[in-house]
Amino acid sequence: MTIRGADPAIVREALETGDPLPGTTGFAGELEGTLVRDVLGRVPLSVERATASPDAEQPAWAFSPADLEDPVPVPAGTVTDLEAIRPTDERSFERRFSLPDPEPTTDRDAALATLERAIESASEGVQAVDRNIAVAFSGGVDSALVAALLDAPLYVVGFPDSHDVEAARSAAEAMDRELTVVDLEPADLERVVPEIVRATGRTNAMDVQIALPLYLVGERVAADGYDALAVGQGADELFGGYEKVVRLDHRVEAETTRGAVREQIRSLPEQLPRDVLTIEATGLEPVAPLLHDEVVEAALRLPDALLADGETRKRGFRTVASNYLPDEIAQRDKKAVQYGSLVARELDRLARQAGYKRRMDDHVGQYVRSLLEDEA
Repeated sequence: MTIRGADPAIVREALETGDPLPGTTGFAGELEGTLVRDVLGRVPLSVERATASPDAEQPAWAFSPADLEDPVPVPAGTVTDLEAIRPTDERSFERRFSLPDPEPTTDRDAALATLERAIESASEGVQAVDRNIAVAFSGGVDSALVAALLDAPLYVVGFPDSHDVEAARSAAEAMDRELTVVDLEPADLERVVPEIVRATGRTNAMDVQIALPLYLVGERVAADGYDALAVGQGADELFGGYEKVVRLDHRVEAETTRGAVREQIRSLPEQLPRDVLTIEATGLEPVAPLLHDEVVEAALRLPDALLADGETRKRGFRTVASNYLPDEIAQRDKKAVQYGSLVARELDRLARQAGYKRRMDDHVGQYVRSLLEDEA
């Protein structure tokens, strides 16, 4: 029996009742001969696509895809019998958990109070565990609220004069907190790209660009002696932080903002393993209090007016955050980390310098794969 992220008894009860949000920060692993993974895929879990023989040395499943020869992610919210893992290219998974679709709370104040209690409870749970935590701090409302509730050291990563470094400095000053700035150089990107690819199994440009700042800040945090890295992941998906959920453009299928927010929540199982595996590759434990089941449940019940519109995104979340942060921080909009840190720009520049021009198909992805070949 090997379960990560939650007490096995909680997972067992969740399987019996079908409760998709049983009060955890995610779980995955083996329970009584069955592989199980939570509804949002917050803990990575993969199985071997094909095994040469029943006595093969490669494990049939692993938390890290790097431990398998040909890994296949276990779909979020499913279970599979360990005995069903055979030398075959086909595998069926039984869906056991689905994302709830509750009616939105009609009382605005009650919805906000529930959300605030959920975020506070999740933060208290983080602090109840004995470990040294630092916060990946970009100066935006998500990481600032995590920082305010955990009262842990703040670290920001970026190239000189990047938006994130400037935003983090101004936010830390407004919050009267000290900040460690991890200044980047192009050589840092070249050095760690292979590490990220090995850890995540991903070589596409966007995933690598997003993972790079996480890895580089985690590397520094680990070197400074911390055990865990707290992040604000999940807020944009849960609370309506993306422009596309307001514009309802070609990037979403939904015809309403509420539907578009649910689409983004359902995208988390694809995104979160990248972030978790990247942080773990630095030797740190990832901590994401905004992705606790209680917070997810509160987010799903927010009325439409507390989601997003043309004026304000993450309205409900920002309202709660304003109880802990200066208003200028609670209402601040921020660039995505790969752009705010200038990592995407510099990786693109390195690719072009190496001969991978923008007119080429997936020129950054080709450059990423070339760095792996150079190490071979």
